[in-house]
Amino acid sequence: MTVRDRNHVTVTGRAGGPVVMLAHGFGCDQNMWRLVVPLLGPDFTVVLFDHVGAGRSDLSAWSKERYSSLEGYTEDVLEICQELALGPVTFVGHSVSAMMGVLAAARKPEAFAGLVLLAPSPCFVDDPETGYRGGFSAEDIDELLESLDANYLGWSGAMAPVIMGNPERPELGEELTNSFCRTDPDIARVFARVTFLSDNRDDLAEVTVPTLVAQCSSDAIAPPEVGAFVQARIPGSRLVTLNATGHCPQLAAPEETADAIAAFVRAGH
Repeated sequence: MTVRDRNHVTVTGRAGGPVVMLAHGFGCDQNMWRLVVPLLGPDFTVVLFDHVGAGRSDLSAWSKERYSSLEGYTEDVLEICQELALGPVTFVGHSVSAMMGVLAAARKPEAFAGLVLLAPSPCFVDDPETGYRGGFSAEDIDELLESLDANYLGWSGAMAPVIMGNPERPELGEELTNSFCRTDPDIARVFARVTFLSDNRDDLAEVTVPTLVAQCSSDAIAPPEVGAFVQARIPGSRLVTLNATGHCPQLAAPEETADAIAAFVRAGH
């Protein structure tokens, strides 16, 4: 199979424009970017893809061995960049995909014009010894994963609205719930462990490309301290706090999200 088929890669927007590559987070697919794409399309070439195991990716390409860590996903990102041969891309990674971008840019910086880390977290688990606050205790994460293992659909219905935030807009939580529920439970269980148990704090210092850290003003999954931590450890990076609330600003506040991405890309060209 080709890389394009494996990851259901789609390329849209302005041909020949600066390339923006949008990467979705856990339990989602490229459809999560659908409100942002029309805003970026007139000025940028926009690359979308589904992580293997998500959306319309080739599920036969998924294996527990390859995708039990962020390394498999990072390899996929680099292979997509190589296959498309569109030149250096600005990689926009949402949530767990932000750390895929960090690892990919550290490994092959020439492939990236820059990184936009949207609602990133290098480690979700608090580390009392160092004073790091990830937002969850180790016990919280154990309970979360046990609940997911026991009843994935029930877990999705309970957790998706919390992740989305914006309780006054219940349709957003419903969309994320539906997205979670479309994911194969066995794949979701593995990806959840990759998402919530990875610790990439030490990898941040390896990033040498221009980086924007974009956090939300209120986010139950990635609190403000996390965004500040990421910015402090990526040399020369910049932090912007969006007015958007929740963990999915591309759905909750697509205009503000697109504006932040576009301003960052333009500043580098």
